[in-house]
Amino acid sequence: MIEEYYSRFNAGDWEGMLELLDEEIVHEVSQGDVRRGKSAFRSFLQHMESCYRERVSELCVLSNGTRAAAEFWLEGEYLRTDAGLPEARGQKYRLRVGSFFEFEQNRIRRVTVHYNLRDWMAQVGE
Repeated sequence: MIEEYYSRFNAGDWEGMLELLDEEIVHEVSQGDVRRGKSAFRSFLQHMESCYRERVSELCVLSNGTRAAAEFWLEGEYLRTDAGLPEARGQKYRLRVGSFFEFEQNRIRRVTVHYNLRDWMAQVGE
């Protein structure tokens, strides 16, 4: 399921990603607020699409059936200035990311994402 989630991410298939999520999805990021529910996750995806073009590569997934961890490289381009962040000028970046997942009834119930914001800021020219 995690490989499918990131395959849909790479394809820009936001509705396909949402199909894999529980209605009460909890989305936690290392910098930012916790989002709850598919509607909040959908809004997040729309915002990200307007500011960034990203692709996951070198995905490695470990799972025990109810939880999973994924490590990957996130290769992106900063398209539009995001509030409180440096000005976007089409800067390219590459970040190592770790994600954690919980599953419930064949749906993703929680997604927690960790990355190094300082590294990203340095790459886009803080």
